[in-house]
Order: sequence, then C-alpha cells, then structure tokens
Amino acid sequence: METILSIAGKPGLYKLVSRGKVNLIVEALDDTRKRMPAFASDRVTSLADIAMYTDADDIPLWQVLKNLGEKEQGKASSLNYKKCSTKELRAYFAEILPNYDEDRVHDSDIKKLLQWYNLLVKNGITDFEATLAPDAGDHIDDRKEE
Repeated sequence: METILSIAGKPGLYKLVSRGKVNLIVEALDDTRKRMPAFASDRVTSLADIAMYTDADDIPLWQVLKNLGEKEQGKASSLNYKKCSTKELRAYFAEILPNYDEDRVHDSDIKKLLQWYNLLVKNGITDFEATLAPDAGDHIDDRKEE
C-alpha cells in the first residue's frame, strides 16, 4: 500500500518515500518527482484519513474517488473544474456522490477532489481502494499505547 499525502500550503499530492527521526521524506506526484522533507510543523494528511460529508455518514475519500473513476471509466475528469460554474460543478459532483451535504461541502473541496483525482490517474493510480483505504492499525485511534 502506498501512502499518498496532502501537505497544507503546498499544491498537489505527495508519496511517502521514507521516515526520518524528525521528518518524512516525500516525493511530489507531478512531473518533477521532486523529493523533499516534510516536518512536524507541516500539516500533513494522509488521503486515507479524509472523508466527504453526506446527509448520513461520512464517505471515505477512496470511495468517492472510486465512484468518480467508475463515472469517468478510469480516465481524467471530463469536467473542466477550473472554468465551470458552481451549478455545473455541483451537478457533476451530485452524480458521483448523490447525497453529499451541500452546506458543508464547498466548491473548493470539489475542485480539490477533481484535481487530486486527475493527478492520481495521471500517475497510474486507479485502484483507489487498494491504494488509499486504510489497513488495520493505520488510524491513530486503532493504535494502543503499551
């Protein structure tokens, strides 16, 4: 399982390469493949820990990406999220996640989701469940102090 990360304040996604004593070594999932350290002061979030708000339970991000992949048949998003209207964006997202919470899911969240999806597909990551779904013990709540 690859660990795909988002780092606040830095565009794009990153793959965890190694762990140091005081930092993580990450590699950008873009054309540069640039490696850099991510420190404890950086807000680093694993995509496995992200979920989207719905009217019922929150849906894990990997499930939303899987729905999007099925809609787009494993290809990049057909919607130009940078130029579309709010109405078009929300109608498109409603096809992927029909019961999303319209008050708590913002346009910027949907655009970021589409950006991440396109980046993952471009890097050959299309099995979102295998790549992003957390394994037992991946969540901090699952770990117990001994």
